[in-house]
Amino acid sequence: MNLSQLKNEVLQVMNQLPEERQRQVLNFARSLVSSTPKGVAGKDLLRFAGILTEQEAQSLSQAIAEGCEQVDLREW
Repeated sequence: MNLSQLKNEVLQVMNQLPEERQRQVLNFARSLVSSTPKGVAGKDLLRFAGILTEQEAQSLSQAIAEGCEQVDLREW
């Protein structure tokens, strides 16, 4: 399905909804736009490549493995 077909199908479905539901769809679509994560281009991160020593990188990896990859089932 191409973009034009997708837009047409969305409009067809919207036209079948009562006004209040159409407003809900509009609000949902707006929330999707506003919640789109904004990131940094990869090329802008290249300046950080290689700034850690091998030992620092290993320490960081170990800290992540020990502190972030654990699930405490009693926590909830």
